[in-house]
Amino acid sequence: MQIKPDEIASILRQRIEGIDPGSADLTEVGTVLSVADGIARIHGLDNCMALEMLDLPHGVTGLALNLEADNVGAVLFGDWDKIVEGDTVKRTGRLLEIPVGEEFLGRMVDPLGRPLDGKGDVKSTETRPAEFKAPGVISRQPVREPLQTGIKSIDGMIPVGRGQRELIIGDRQTGKTSVTIDSIINNKDSGVVSVYVAIGQRMSTIVQVREVLEAAGAMDNTIIVAAPADEAAPIKFIAPYAGTAMAEYFLYKGGHALCIYDDLTKHAYAYRQMSLLLRRPPGREAYPGDVFYLHSRLLERAVKLSDEEGGGSLTSLPIIETQANDVSAYIPTNVISITDGQIFLESDLFNSGVRPAINVGISVSRVGGDAQTKAMKKVAGKMKGELSQYRDLAAFAQFGSELDAETQRTLARGERLVELLKQNERDALSVADQVASIYSGTGGFLDQIKVDRVQEFLADLLARLHSENKDLLTRLNETGQFPEEDEKELSDAIASFIDDFGPDFDENGDPLEEGESERVIHAGEEAGEDVAEEEATADAEAATASL
Repeated sequence: MQIKPDEIASILRQRIEGIDPGSADLTEVGTVLSVADGIARIHGLDNCMALEMLDLPHGVTGLALNLEADNVGAVLFGDWDKIVEGDTVKRTGRLLEIPVGEEFLGRMVDPLGRPLDGKGDVKSTETRPAEFKAPGVISRQPVREPLQTGIKSIDGMIPVGRGQRELIIGDRQTGKTSVTIDSIINNKDSGVVSVYVAIGQRMSTIVQVREVLEAAGAMDNTIIVAAPADEAAPIKFIAPYAGTAMAEYFLYKGGHALCIYDDLTKHAYAYRQMSLLLRRPPGREAYPGDVFYLHSRLLERAVKLSDEEGGGSLTSLPIIETQANDVSAYIPTNVISITDGQIFLESDLFNSGVRPAINVGISVSRVGGDAQTKAMKKVAGKMKGELSQYRDLAAFAQFGSELDAETQRTLARGERLVELLKQNERDALSVADQVASIYSGTGGFLDQIKVDRVQEFLADLLARLHSENKDLLTRLNETGQFPEEDEKELSDAIASFIDDFGPDFDENGDPLEEGESERVIHAGEEAGEDVAEEEATADAEAATASL
């Protein structure tokens, strides 16, 4: 049979004209060159974007981090050890997205939104990008609304406001996580959604945190994002960004969110591991040069939005673990320079029984009194100065030199303020209770009480105020104001209670003699008995005279 070129050309032309361009499925694919330690080198993805998600066999997801001339370096999520050289990789055209929504409340999930609590899949339909540009200056407003932690020393001297970034820093086992858990529990009924991101911790520790929150009734308003210690570095790396994306869902709906990163030291370790495996040049302490940018682009997403943008807020409480109280190391100084203040927990204070072990000297909130109610600002304004002065004088007094009366008074006041600020775990106080407790110290009332009786005095004082001055406490909680008439009522109530409690010192600070404080308690009864005796004597004398 003779082949006619004209017929073949005609047939090809008809076929080409009949092709629908919309039905063509163009997919850019690449090939795995090598894979090790959760890192894959991929050839052929010439148009791949940074942080783009990649599809690999066996349900493994890749994240493109290194875009080089002849290959793409990607980190792998999932069972990466099943990936072998020569596997096909497909582009998705989508940047890394995290499932978000109210369905996550009360759940413990991994950074990709997969459940870890055995309660079934999370039926979420919305997603948010893991990396999101922080709002600019025009979209923000100053931080003025307090985020109450329920801890006297923080709310009184180092206040945290909604939209603030307050670093919690200290050695291991100094109570850093406890401070954040107490903050979550204290805000369970305040409309604040909490996201607790656990990075590189033991799974048993994360489960304990969940059980504590469930026991306190705070888990219904909390999301736990867990990247435990046995996970690969990429999962730990993405965890804080995933937690922030889940919190931003509530932020951009006009709500209030609290995001806790426990802790960013292990996050930096994971990023260093990934960067070295990707052959990025190491810098100081082998961290890559962009480790500062790693945390700044995360923490800048904490914001108090302007009213035009909905007025929502996202508050960040990052945690950093130090070695031997060295706050001048690389990662601690980086994060200190990004945040709006730091709460420094010191192991020496913790071991000496001062808990929470907050070092008032170097702890600071750069928002300051703007994030306090007027009542708290009024009673606690001078407390930090008095405590700092006390610490200086206490160090000087150790030399055993003779001290003048003024110095002795400052030391006595400082000892009582330190005792006043001690607080047990899971023992959050309302604003009114904090104001009353702090006022009893800064107002000089505790000067009449022995140091070892301060905690007993405060507990009994609050019980008395709740029974006899309930309206005053309600006003303090609802309005946050502390006018002169309320101050006088509180002052009179505390002075009256001291008389009943039995002071250990008189108003001049001189110790009462043995048994004298007991006589003060029964002063009213004794006075009544004396009057009765005098009346009886007068009646007897009158009867004798009439005889």
